[in-house]
Amino acid sequence: MYKIARVGLHHFEEPCLSGDRGSGTIFFSGCSLRCLFCQNYEISHGGSGLEVSEDELIYCMQYLQDMGAHNINLVTPTNYANLLINTLKKAKSLLKVPVVWNSSGYETAKSLSKLEGLVDIYLPDFKYSDDDLAWRYSHAKGYKDIAAAAIREMKRQCPHDVFDGDGMMTSGVIVRHLVLPDALKNTIGVLKEIADIDKNMTVSLMGQYFPTPAVVNDKTLGRRLTQAEYDEAVEAFFEAGLKNGFCQELESAKEEYVPSFDLDALRDILKGLTKK
Repeated sequence: MYKIARVGLHHFEEPCLSGDRGSGTIFFSGCSLRCLFCQNYEISHGGSGLEVSEDELIYCMQYLQDMGAHNINLVTPTNYANLLINTLKKAKSLLKVPVVWNSSGYETAKSLSKLEGLVDIYLPDFKYSDDDLAWRYSHAKGYKDIAAAAIREMKRQCPHDVFDGDGMMTSGVIVRHLVLPDALKNTIGVLKEIADIDKNMTVSLMGQYFPTPAVVNDKTLGRRLTQAEYDEAVEAFFEAGLKNGFCQELESAKEEYVPSFDLDALRDILKGLTKK
């Protein structure tokens, strides 16, 4: 069984994933990290969601495809990696759009190797180069080396970024990094680590951080980024020798861009399978 919290089109991913029709997101409950500042804390910490069978999950993928999704975007799927191997083998014969693996980056290269040929686009986070910060904010031991090895494996599987005639990604790797307040050295280290893997790696440098209720009173995490902090992060991108990427306007740091986890809406979608 799987536990999921949302199935729907999402229009606020990177442009080559959202396009004009949206990315077909399936949000899994739980996460391999326990980030204090998580914007999806309802499902990553609280465990909100509904249990679904393999057939129901595949139905959700087809439902999103029928809605016109540019891709099937599996969000925080790492905890279900072993189960998803067989599910994706079944689903791929029914899907005409790419499958996206949207993860925290805190997963083993060995587990990812079993997904070869089943995932078309990898969309991992690379949150930390500072392992002390990784432990303090996410209770993650050895994050830097684990994430770097995971991304190397992803790049091995999908070595080239491929786009269709409309500019939509059909294969490749995009590494996300969320710039945190008062953590420029961490960002510089992450960008250098990515450049060591591949200077041509596509990087999404995110400025969308905002303090959630869990950290609103924290001395550091309790504030938003300044424009100066984000500008320094963009400068660090180029200083690392990176060539391809996306940046954001700080106006994107808004709570309304976080998807809602309406379980009644999810139940309504799942009713479609029982009617078949």
